[in-house]
Parts: sequence; structure tokens; C-alpha cells
Amino acid sequence: MTAQNLLVELFVEELPPKALKKLGDAFAQVLAQRLTAQGLAAPDAAVTPFASPRRLAAHITAVLPRAADRAVSQKLMPVAVGLDASGQPTPALLKRLGALGADASAVAGLRRAPDGKAEALFFDSVAPGVDLAVGLQAALDDALAQLPIPKVMTYQLESGCELPGWTSVQFVRPAHGLVALHGSTVVPVQALGLQAGHATHGHRFEARVDPVVLPSADAYADTLAADGAVIASFAARRAEIVRQLAEAAARVGGGCRPIEDDALLDEVTALVERPNVLVCEFERQFLDVPQECLILTMKANQKYFPLLDANGRLTHRFLVVSNIRPDDASAVIGGNERVVRPRLADAKFFFDQDRKKTLQSRVEGLSRVVYHNKLGTQGDRVERVRAIARSIGQQLGGDILAKQADTAAQLAKTDLLTDMVGEFPELQGIMGGYYARHDGLTEDIAFAIEDHYRPRFAGDELPRNPVGLVVALADKLETLVGMFGIGNLPTGDKDPFALRRHALGVIRMLAERDLPLDLPALIRAAVPAFGSLITDPTDALADFVFDRLAGSLREQGYSAQEVDAVLALRPSRLGDVTRRLQAVRAFAALPEAAALAAANKRIGNILKKSDGVGAAVNAALLAEPAEQALAAAIGATVPDADGRFEQGDYTASLQTLAALRAPVDAFFDGVMVNADDPALKANRLALLQQLHTAMNRVADLSRLAT
Repeated sequence: MTAQNLLVELFVEELPPKALKKLGDAFAQVLAQRLTAQGLAAPDAAVTPFASPRRLAAHITAVLPRAADRAVSQKLMPVAVGLDASGQPTPALLKRLGALGADASAVAGLRRAPDGKAEALFFDSVAPGVDLAVGLQAALDDALAQLPIPKVMTYQLESGCELPGWTSVQFVRPAHGLVALHGSTVVPVQALGLQAGHATHGHRFEARVDPVVLPSADAYADTLAADGAVIASFAARRAEIVRQLAEAAARVGGGCRPIEDDALLDEVTALVERPNVLVCEFERQFLDVPQECLILTMKANQKYFPLLDANGRLTHRFLVVSNIRPDDASAVIGGNERVVRPRLADAKFFFDQDRKKTLQSRVEGLSRVVYHNKLGTQGDRVERVRAIARSIGQQLGGDILAKQADTAAQLAKTDLLTDMVGEFPELQGIMGGYYARHDGLTEDIAFAIEDHYRPRFAGDELPRNPVGLVVALADKLETLVGMFGIGNLPTGDKDPFALRRHALGVIRMLAERDLPLDLPALIRAAVPAFGSLITDPTDALADFVFDRLAGSLREQGYSAQEVDAVLALRPSRLGDVTRRLQAVRAFAALPEAAALAAANKRIGNILKKSDGVGAAVNAALLAEPAEQALAAAIGATVPDADGRFEQGDYTASLQTLAALRAPVDAFFDGVMVNADDPALKANRLALLQQLHTAMNRVADLSRLAT
């Protein structure tokens, strides 16, 4: 049997652009997986997905016309059940054979083999390999059924199709063509009322011929490009757009570059089959509007690529990815310039209108905006954020920072009532910063208003100044405490108030800025701002935040043991956590680490079983040489380790304790902790308590024990 490459294409009406890449990848992957499972394709077969606005396709290498036969061995039943005393088949065995399509004549060929303690009968047969037509039909059915379709359409099949004209079909978009080529041979499969053939359709307007006849599976991409004016590969089309964008920006000159936005690039790639990048422009007067507004309206509404200058400032030019390549593109350029002008005019109108009212004058309006039915209005929320911000500001910078944070917190949400943010919610905070400057407020306040949503996502920058940091912390803590306080917790993948993201934001600000703030104390201090609206969620919320911290640290490459060891102590300052982790990692590499971790775990278990342990060690009761030596080692080592701990040198602190390994081992080898004499026992427990406390200041070393 000669293997040949396979091409399957489903030609449809325009697919949803934001889902196109995922649809194309899923179609190809499931198709290949099902063919491999049936023995028609090798596990290492090369799979190439294709996805354009009007097609999903897959090219799979080395597909067999028929899968190889395979030996099948089926266990029937124990010999004692299948054969009677004279060796004749029992009715149970004959019934089982009948179910497999065999009869009594097959009994002589049954194989006996051990099966546990007994011997069993096995029926060996050869399963014929599946034909490609049958196997591909099953694979195609599965691939279509498993597509991650965002929303299904129901449509009627056209008259003249194989199925009746009024038969309803459900799919992401109406399908109009099916290609299945094994080499140059059509595989007779069907889907969505369509029979497979070797012809497809190219570009709606610029195809050289229609239909486009595909001579073979391997000629798919080249034939579509030459005859159909379509770049079928999503990746190739995306790369071509990137190339043309860079080339067009270079023609403009002045160090211009198109804005970088992978999501926009993917969406535009899914909208065109034959990309053609054109340079357009708008009136310079619109540059008086904040560039974030102009960029957002061009990207979100028009799918344009704004051009930035060498300093990152918006220029009056933008790039359009057209789906046609006319000899004279002036009409296309003019049309896009006409379309964008009203959008920019709207943005300018909103900006001009919004500046007619100060942010302070909008504060009262927040009391008419519902935040949550159990937590009141946005006005109520602002007052809570202000109270929390004042408290944090007082701790970090005294009266001055507390007052600045209070002002910024009072105004931070007022831009929600502006026309610009009403039209573009993504600009909340950003527009508040612009309007604050227009109102004559200081840069500290303006930056704080702009930054108080930060970090908005993983990898986002933190607030730029202390005022913004305080307000951002207060804003996120208010959300977390409020939602946990009313029992509105995230479940599974549902987190409508982004509490996980808020928790990570709090963690990053506390840790990366090394703020001298205790997390549980912060949470506890925020609770009174809610009055009787909530129940105190401090413990549950602290657990939630530390869980998020643990997950984040593991993603950064720290082991579960290292993370558990450090977070078991619930460090009061999150800025210490990374230094503690590094210290634990360095300690774990020492030859003494394993023995000390095991001893630490043993000491912890002993102390847990003790009713009470005295704090002081009586030197006169140290009877055994091993306990005397351990006490002396603790006296010589622990003060040095504690001193280094207080200086924040956690690595040196733990490494200093490595000297305790020998006396600790000798103690457990030569001393009975649970002595008959109560005084000796209590003294030894006090000695172990002293050792346990000293060893676990940086981390719970018992978590390192295997």
C-alpha cells in the first residue's frame, strides 16, 4: 500500500474572525488524530492547518489508502467456565463466540494462557484495516462535531444537494464545498450535505478562474495562490501582513512603526484572503485628542493599524489592510479616510464636551450609579476606597501621602460618567488622568487616577508613584474584601469580578515594591469601611491571596516544596518571600540539608504530642553529653543566625544553622526525650522547642523533608 498526502477542505461563508485560527487548528488536529487512531496516518505525520475567511483545510502527510490488518486477542472466560470436564465447550462459551461472529469450529483454535491464578481462553483473530474512505468519513464527522464553534447557525440545504432541499443543517456558517484529495484521487466522503470533489473557490473578486481545480493534495496552497488569489495558510497570511506593514511604515519614513497588537493582527488576518497594506491619513487637528482615544477607535472600530513616530507618539497616518489589489488604490484609500473621519470627530467631540465639567463636579453623580445590590452605589464604593487609601497612605507616608491618596481616590472613578469612557470603557482611568490635568490638579494626582487600575493584567506595569500605588491597593482591597464579605467568591473558571486578578495585583504591589505592610492586617483594616454590609472575610481572603501567591511562585519556577516551606510561615511582608525562597533553595543544596529537614520534621511531631513545653532550658538538668553538646551548639550558632535574619540575609542565616547537623544527630542517637523523670523530659522538650524556633524563622524546613 502506497502512502500519499491527504488534503481536506471545507469551503464556507465568511467565518467569525476572532475564532478563525482556533477553528482551523482544531479542524486539522482532530482530523489527524482520528486518522492516526485508525492506523491510516502515522503518529509523526506532518499536519498543516489552513484557515482563511472562507475555508478550513488540513494537509496530512503519508496517509494510507487502507490501514494495515492487525492482530486482535480477546479474553473470553476462564477455562473452567468455558470447557466442561470432558473438554467440550459450554453454552456460555458458544454464546460468547457467537457474539464475536464465530461458532463451535473455533473452539479448537482458542488459545489458553495464564490469567492471574487461573487459566483463561483467548480468541485470536485478525481485524481488517479500515479503508481510507470509511476512516476519513469517521474522522471528518468527528472533526466537525468537535469544532470549538462560538455560535451555531441553522440553515437550509440548497435544492440539488444530495439531501432534500429543505433539510436543516447546523454549522458555524453555511458550507458550499468539500474537497478530499488523497494524492490526486478524490476520496468519496460527504459532510453537511456536500459530496467531496477536487474543486474549490478562490477570492471573491480577484480569482483568475472559478472554480479552482486542485490537481493534487500537495498543490493546494500553490494552486489557490496562483489561480484563486488566496493565501490559504493563516500563518503565511499573517507573516505577509507583518511584512507589508513594516514595508509601508518604512515608505512613510521618519522612524514610523505600526502599533504592535497581536490580537488585532490575528483578527485582520482572519478578515482578508489576499492582504494589501495601504497608507492613509487623517487631519492633523485630531491629534489634539489624547492618542489613546484615537488609537482605540481606529483599532476597535475600523481594524486599522495606527502609525507611531520614533518617540512612540501617534502620527496622522494609519495603515489599512485591504482584501483587494486594484491597479489604482486611491478609491480604497479615500474610502477608508472618509470612514475614519467621523469616528475621530466623535472622539474629539467627546473630549471637548467632557472637559466642560470638572472631575470634582462629577463626584455627586457616582451616588446614582449602582455598583452592587449588596454593596451600594459607586459613590458608596468611592467612600470606602477613600477610607482604605487614607489608612494605607498614613502608614506609608504620613499625613501628606494620606491626603493625596484621599483626593485621588475621591476622583478616580469620576471619569466613568464621561462621554468618552461611556463610548470606550477601556479608557477608564486613562481619561481621568487627562481630565485631572485639565482641571489643574498635580501630576501626582493625575498619574494616580490614571494608574489606579494597574496592574490590569499579567505583566502590566505597576502604578508610577506612591499616590497611585496607595489608591490602586485600596481599590483592589475594597473589591476583594467586599466580594468575599458577601460570599461572592470565584468558582471554577467563573470570576466575574476578576478577584484572582485583583489578588495578584495586590501581591505584585506588596512584593515588587517591598512595602512594609502586613497582608492580613491590611485586609482587617479595610473591613470597618463596609460597616454592617459584610461579615469579616479576613481569614478566607488571606488564604485566597496566599493560594494565588503560591501558584504564581510555582509558575516562576520555584518547586512546590520550596513554596510550601516559605508560605507555611505566612510571611508578614510579601517583599521578603523571594529572598526567603532563594535562601531555601541555597540551603537545600547543602549536604546537611536533608538530615536537618528530617530532624526538624521529627522535632515538630514530638512537640505536637507534648501537652506543654516550657520556654527556658535549665542548664543544670542537661544530664547527657549529647544534650549538653546540642545546647552549647545552639548557644554558639543561633545568635549569629538570628542576627543575620534580622539583617535580612536569609541565605546566610540558614547556612549558619547547617553547623547544627552533627549535634542534632548525636542528640537523637544518644538521648531519650521522653525520659521517666518529668523534669528531664520537660527540659529536653524546651531544648527542642528552642531549636525548632531557631530553625524555622526563614521557612518551615520540615516541608523539605522527603
